Amino acid sequence: MAKIMDGKALAAEQMIQLKTRVDALRDKGKTVGLTVILVGDNPASQVYVRNKGKACQELGILGDTIVLPAETSQEDLIALIEKLNREKAVDGILVQLPLPRHLNESEVLRHIAPDKDVDGFHIENAGKLFTGQPGVVACTPKGILHMLKASGVPLSGKEAVVIGRSNIVGKPIAMLLLNENCTVPLCHSRTQDLAAHTRRADILVAAVGKPRFITADMVKPGAAVVDVGINRVDGKVVGDVDFEQVEKVAGYISPVPGGVGKMTICMLMENTVEAAERKVL
Repeated sequence: MAKIMDGKALAAEQMIQLKTRVDALRDKGKTVGLTVILVGDNPASQVYVRNKGKACQELGILGDTIVLPAETSQEDLIALIEKLNREKAVDGILVQLPLPRHLNESEVLRHIAPDKDVDGFHIENAGKLFTGQPGVVACTPKGILHMLKASGVPLSGKEAVVIGRSNIVGKPIAMLLLNENCTVPLCHSRTQDLAAHTRRADILVAAVGKPRFITADMVKPGAAVVDVGINRVDGKVVGDVDFEQVEKVAGYISPVPGGVGKMTICMLMENTVEAAERKVL
């Protein structure tokens, strides 16, 4: 039976440490500030934004959410971002994705000041990750790596298969694992004989977006399986991994909920605290 990589417990531990750092900044006269921009009324986005607000409140971070109508123009959104870039009290800026279709996400994200880009999506921060330089790392991949290390999963020299090639999860976690000396096949919807790849994986990261897609016969015995998926099935939230069956084969597994999602919020808070610390140090 697999060891559970408990993102909820790991995040709770990390939040205690972050609270200490926020308090230390306050003692130096620095309040940590995060501004989230939500465009439109996507229900899932509203939930994510509320969770981020709760985490800010828990840590004593000044969390501000700006809600804009779905029809907001590209020019108006960029003008708001550039205004926030100039505000000293704002340490982190986050534009909640996805944006309405008429808005160009990459163009919008490009206007966030790289040092305030706490989501780690700015092309400058992505480039730093790709070239092995220090920068802001995207929250979900950063949380996955933290979870693997904290759970004692061996990384160096291991084969780590990533399924999904998004700029938000797939590509950055592949780079992080490569930087940890893993061998990293990056699989996707056009990969032929996907199961042949997954069965060789010592570490398997599933970011597919399909409920219970990864089955027990696709997993190498003893592998560490990280489930990034969030899918709703019959009113329940399930991952991309068939947890009940894969748990019997894997050596480590992250649950949904209570796994990667908790770590993502925690890493967002850490990126925000780090942004504030850079101003003080």
